[in-house]
Amino acid sequence: MSSIVKITGLEKTYSSGAESLTILKNLDFSVEEGSKTVIIGESGSGKSTLLNIIGSIDKATAGTVIAGPWNVTSLTENEMALYRSKFLGLVFQFHYLLKDFTALENVYLASYMTGKSKKEAVERAKALLCDVGLEKRMNHLPGELSGGERQRVAVARALINDPSLILADEPTGNLDPANAVLISDLLFSMADKYMKTLILVTHDIKLAAKGSVRYTIKHGQIEKVED
Repeated sequence: MSSIVKITGLEKTYSSGAESLTILKNLDFSVEEGSKTVIIGESGSGKSTLLNIIGSIDKATAGTVIAGPWNVTSLTENEMALYRSKFLGLVFQFHYLLKDFTALENVYLASYMTGKSKKEAVERAKALLCDVGLEKRMNHLPGELSGGERQRVAVARALINDPSLILADEPTGNLDPANAVLISDLLFSMADKYMKTLILVTHDIKLAAKGSVRYTIKHGQIEKVED
């Protein structure tokens, strides 16, 4: 298997006035294509920072991040937008759905805005919403959906542009235990069905156990968990 993500010497330091806080320290990390990689760590351990740097949402202080053909650490603003829309699917703890748009509109707009025809975008969005069990909820607004249903829409939206890599940051963090299990199972099954590489960060040990590869992050360093 080849690496879809390769990180070398990654550092992230936040500075405020005379004070500075280093979250990631000379971190090396790689992810194999097709893997379901889970990173577990406590709040403040740096797991979301790491994911945000891979997702070009945050910038590294030092080091190199290569994701597929992209050198993430040296992208221009325009390249970042292309990288996020073409290569990545993102699922966050909060769904970030547009409140005045239906579930179907929230999903297909993410494709339509990249240049796909409306017909093609709508058809793929409908298929994905059926896949996540929302065939009868497509025309509902986010406010008319449960928390679990909103997160299902977010999973469908993450897949709409056929990304190579899905990044999921505490995707079950806002859900009750029953919905947390449903959404985590859905994420892994959808990644399998569409043959996507998944990187998921969580503090939930039960969720972490679902990964094909598992890491812990602590004190700015990452270690593989051996079975």
